[in-house]
Formats: sequence, structure tokens, C-alpha cells
Amino acid sequence: MIRRQFITLLGGAAAAWPLASRAQQAERVRRIGLLMGTADDREGQARVTALKQGLQELGWTDGRNIQIEIRFAGADGDRIRAHAAELVALAPDVIVGQTTPVIRALRQATSSIPIVMAAVNDPVDQGFVSSLAHPGGNITGF
Repeated sequence: MIRRQFITLLGGAAAAWPLASRAQQAERVRRIGLLMGTADDREGQARVTALKQGLQELGWTDGRNIQIEIRFAGADGDRIRAHAAELVALAPDVIVGQTTPVIRALRQATSSIPIVMAAVNDPVDQGFVSSLAHPGGNITGF
């Protein structure tokens, strides 16, 4: 092999090396906090299962590219606040909260982690969002 061809080949391989290594890196695992204002019973588990199935249909699989941290607090205010603080300390990418007391505790615990609320009556009147169309802040809903 001629010296010039060898250097060209070596240079091309060196240039392609970073691209190949990036392509082989694992996908970043996202963390979701889930704070349920229900008990850890059949209904609560059914809601968690429905959320996981919906996420999986969108390409998000628990244990593969997302990790879901689930906490059930029921209607116990002290437990809700403790679980909210615990989830915020884990620094998830997003927290999903269910029920008004849960969202209230999450709002007090963080103003930077995005919060998705579910099963909240009149979030505008509760002061969680400015409006449904333009919620503002770190809280939104579905």
C-alpha cells in the first residue's frame, strides 16, 4: 500500500471513530416521578398501568428509556408532602401528580421541575395555572 493511501485510510477511520462511538451509546434514561393521591389498591394500580401502557405506545418503556418513581399517598396530607419532597429530591425530568392536594404539595416543593396534573378540579381557581390555554409556570395538565 502506498504511504499516502495508508495515511488517507487512517485519517478517514479516525474521523469516523467519534461518529461510530456516539451511535453505540445507550439512550438517556428519563426519570418520571408519579405521586398518586389515591391508595395503592386495585384502582390506583390500574391507573399506573394505564399510564405505563400509554407511554409505551409512544415509545417510552419503564426500565428501558424511562424510570418511573411511583408513590401512593392516599388522602394523608403528611404523606403527600413527604412523598412530594422525596420525589423532588430525586430530580426527575417531570412529575405527574393526581388530585388537588398532591398538586398543592408539589407546587410548594418545586418551581422548576415540570408538573403534569391530573384529576384536579378547576386548576385556575385553585391558583395552579393562569389559564388552561396558557398555564404559565411549571404546572400544566391534561
